[in-house]
Amino acid sequence: MYQYLVPISYLMKDVFLIIALILIHLSLLWISVAQYQMSNSWRVGIDENNKTELITKGLFSYSRNPIFLGMIISVAGIFFILPNTLTFFLMLTTYIVIQIQIRLEEEFLEKQHGEQYLIYKKTTKRLL
Repeated sequence: MYQYLVPISYLMKDVFLIIALILIHLSLLWISVAQYQMSNSWRVGIDENNKTELITKGLFSYSRNPIFLGMIISVAGIFFILPNTLTFFLMLTTYIVIQIQIRLEEEFLEKQHGEQYLIYKKTTKRLL
């Protein structure tokens, strides 16, 4: 069945598999740390009813969206484990959807935190 997914044979090397496994494990650790650092500000989606603290320390001092960054890296790892057209489009689609979600959250955080978020936005990159 795998042959029908148009495997990318030149990426099917042990070195890419090892790199992919390292990426996936590091990204899961990265995501866990970022969720822990968010503490009570952690939520899924945009919650307009509850005001949360703006987290700018820890991993959030390097990336405004470390959880999304970790998700992108883990999906890239999946692509390098199973390099084919399906996982390539999964990686691409994940990246696009996350970029849309980031922009929606940026609008929300700007409304919720105002000047504090604008200063944070100027000093910290969107992903890395």
